[in-house]
Amino acid sequence: MVGCWRMVPLTASPVLFGGDDLLPLHGVRIWRVSFTVPFKITGWIPLAIDTTKSDRKAQIDALLLKLPGVSARKINGLDAYFVSDRMFACLSGDGIGLRLPAATARELQFSRDNVVAFQPGGLASTREWIQINCPVVADYEKDLPLFKTSLEFVKGGRAG
Repeated sequence: MVGCWRMVPLTASPVLFGGDDLLPLHGVRIWRVSFTVPFKITGWIPLAIDTTKSDRKAQIDALLLKLPGVSARKINGLDAYFVSDRMFACLSGDGIGLRLPAATARELQFSRDNVVAFQPGGLASTREWIQINCPVVADYEKDLPLFKTSLEFVKGGRAG
């Protein structure tokens, strides 16, 4: 037997659903579903690890850390990428924030549907920061020229 589904009836009460403002449910059955696994799991199982997020970061690290002079570290809880001790890229949400000349950033926001203003944690955006959102990390390879432009822009200071 691979597994066994077991349905156990529960009782419903207004408190269970968030307060006295809800009417009591009469004649309604709520079911809790449990699943039993017929094999033994040995060793420690890490809990609360988002492997998708860590895999995504590892893939982005592989892409950006191969650029000359790039290092990675956390800043304000966000994974960031630096060149000459200045941040040029930062992971936030489902995208990568990138610092570019203001004109380039503005042009990208209007010409591409996956580029938005970079607002990590709801902070106000700036003219030089954009966020590129790609659901598939491999798609960031297509933007490698933009990452190089950002790197050179930040390395050279504000002129560019």
